[in-house]
Amino acid sequence: MEKSPYRVLLYYKYVTIENPEEFTAEHLRFCKELGLKGRILVASEGINGTVSGTYEATEQYMQAMKQDSRFADMVYKIDDAEDHAFKKMHVRHRPELVTLRLEDDVNPLELTGNYLEPKEFYEKMQEEDTIVIDARNDYEYDIGHFQGAIKPEIKSFRELPDWIKENKEMLEGKKILTYCTGGVRCEKFSGWLKKEGFDDVSQLHGGIVTYGKDPEVKGQLWNGQCYVFDNRISVPVNRVEHVVVGKDYFTGEPCERYVNCANPECNKQILVSEENEHRYLRGCSHECRTHPRNRYIAEHNLTEEEVASRLEKIR
Repeated sequence: MEKSPYRVLLYYKYVTIENPEEFTAEHLRFCKELGLKGRILVASEGINGTVSGTYEATEQYMQAMKQDSRFADMVYKIDDAEDHAFKKMHVRHRPELVTLRLEDDVNPLELTGNYLEPKEFYEKMQEEDTIVIDARNDYEYDIGHFQGAIKPEIKSFRELPDWIKENKEMLEGKKILTYCTGGVRCEKFSGWLKKEGFDDVSQLHGGIVTYGKDPEVKGQLWNGQCYVFDNRISVPVNRVEHVVVGKDYFTGEPCERYVNCANPECNKQILVSEENEHRYLRGCSHECRTHPRNRYIAEHNLTEEEVASRLEKIR
């Protein structure tokens, strides 16, 4: 079977990095030399990245990282691709790999939830007195999630601890399972849960991406797609039965197509069919549809009369 010309790598490692700013600059040069594109975050606590490149370039990258004792055992989730999944290459230094902004930070190397491999997670989800928490943002949940998983109403990861505190009674006395895309967020979140006094806390080792590739579980009990932060937008998980859970922003009909609101000051991600994107000028509200910088109107060179005509039809 002919291999795909490109690959996408998703990976992270909590490990001490001395002089992270210097490492960031050097790593950016290295990635550009290989022709990679993607986003990598570097902090004193480790590295978190996703990059795309040719088969040869991604292979060189992984081999070079394995030569560094800090990253020798780093695990890569690998997807085949027909082209780059990113437009540019960014390597940025950050205070944290995942933004929680805790007053008393959690070190996953010292405190984190129990690791569950896909088969164990699959079985635990179905046990009594078990609660499954999606550690991702609301728009990630909306396009796909585990059956029965709780959706915290949050726009960003740093809002999750406050949401847990506000809903603490829901979790008391329960066996807590948590999951995220690749596992990096759960490393800290599960540790924070334990620090808050929750005893029975486990996390999906390797995240949703690993779960979907597991040859035994095959992504079962997952509905919808998995949101990813690259040009693909989402990828399949359940290889046994695909159930669409996403809903069109305007009609509520089944939908798995994300677009950004055409108002650049809004830029909200919404699930919408191609037909409704045109009908509603890719605007999530009347204010966004009539915004003077509406990108949809500019892209399609619509006249004032054409815009007025469309707006009249949806009143």
